[in-house]
Amino acid sequence: MASLSSTPSMEEEKEGSVSVQQSNPQSQHIAASSSTMDLPSNPSWFTPKRLLFIFCVVNMINYLDRGTIASNGVNGKKRTCDDKGICKSGSGIQGDFDLTNFQDGLLSSAFMVGLLVSSPVFASLAKSHNPFRLIGVGLSVFTLATAGCGAAPSFWFIAICRMLVGVGEASFISLAAPFIDDNAPISQKTAWLAVFYMCIPTGIAFGYVYGGLVGEHLNWRYAFWGEALLMLPFAVFGFVVKPLQLKGFSSIESEKALTPMETVSAVTDDLDASKVKGPILVGGDGISADELNKTSKSLDIRNILNRLSQFGKDMKVLLVDKVYVVNVLGYVAYTFVLGAYGYWGPKAGYNIYHMKSADMLFGGITVVCGIFGTIAGGFILDHMSATINHAFILLSGATFLGAISCFSAFCLRNLYGFLVLFAVGELLLFAAQAPVNFVCLHCVKPSLRPLAMAMSTVSIHIFGDVPSSPLFGVVQVQLFTSELV
Repeated sequence: MASLSSTPSMEEEKEGSVSVQQSNPQSQHIAASSSTMDLPSNPSWFTPKRLLFIFCVVNMINYLDRGTIASNGVNGKKRTCDDKGICKSGSGIQGDFDLTNFQDGLLSSAFMVGLLVSSPVFASLAKSHNPFRLIGVGLSVFTLATAGCGAAPSFWFIAICRMLVGVGEASFISLAAPFIDDNAPISQKTAWLAVFYMCIPTGIAFGYVYGGLVGEHLNWRYAFWGEALLMLPFAVFGFVVKPLQLKGFSSIESEKALTPMETVSAVTDDLDASKVKGPILVGGDGISADELNKTSKSLDIRNILNRLSQFGKDMKVLLVDKVYVVNVLGYVAYTFVLGAYGYWGPKAGYNIYHMKSADMLFGGITVVCGIFGTIAGGFILDHMSATINHAFILLSGATFLGAISCFSAFCLRNLYGFLVLFAVGELLLFAAQAPVNFVCLHCVKPSLRPLAMAMSTVSIHIFGDVPSSPLFGVVQVQLFTSELV
């Protein structure tokens, strides 16, 4: 985290600001609005372990939602009719809204739209707004969106709510990892990241169980309302407590981030401009209310253009960073393969080994290996001494050996040999989770970490797990067709 001790230069600036405020009463309101972003010390609620616990629980709730929407109890099944005209009523979301397979698939991936669009937006806003408060905004959107899913009267309503769930999640995934990295002990930074990312498979697994139980004994709508209630305290927490400051975003920079639009609005609020008729004195000049409104609008547009320009400059910095680009490209390939394994693996296991419960078997192996593999990768990198070079060594070794093990597993005809090799392969592959995110955080300057995490997330989904399943399906069709010919 950024140093919170006051330097002599900072004290001088503060003394200077006091004298200015005394000479110019109008500036007192502006100084008061910026003082909320000046955080000279850690808030009383804060301890590093408490922060890690809070973020892990929030991350688990985020991914609980992923498992819940996919569970049989919530997703359900559509209404079916046999040749004799006897129909069986559907269940869950599919049954209530009579969804086609296309609509069902669209619903499961709708959150990705909000996630991918909003991640870079929240990362950019972190430069001018306190990141901790942005997380509070995102979690509030998540809470409202999941509650909306439970109250949805139609397919399109719940689809829009699912997109907003992605918007809510975007603020958290971009900003939580930098907070953890700032506050973790130096010798355990990667291990703490590993614990955080271990909540992904754990949350999804709990989501399957939670959605199944609630959907079976109550109604699928209660599953979403339960998620909203679980997230609500953390959304409120993000607003009511004294926020933390991210490293790379000092209090002085935050004051400089006060935009001209905010400055104008602060002055007009202080003068109660809405009740004043005629000229208003701003900076000693007489300006009418209409002229002031026009100036505010032009400043607002200029502010937006400045933000877009800064976003472009930051993106250029990331794209010319060879370490970051290589790391993200490798992460894309890694996610591409895992996405294909996750979707087609159970089907391959059923066809090759005639497993009666391929979903449960693959799901169980993935959850257990995801938890232990992710944590092991973090602890191993810390033991090696967490550096970018060591992270790449661990990444290349773990992914290479993991890919060989998983490929060899599907080449065996013996079920038990397959299970052993597949488990070893998944352990090694999941060991790359913490190191790859460690590199994303530490190969860029601190102020670019939220954007680096956001663009990494966007890239691995757009070019990784989202297209991999359908592309592998096309390849299978082509191979099967050529064999028949």
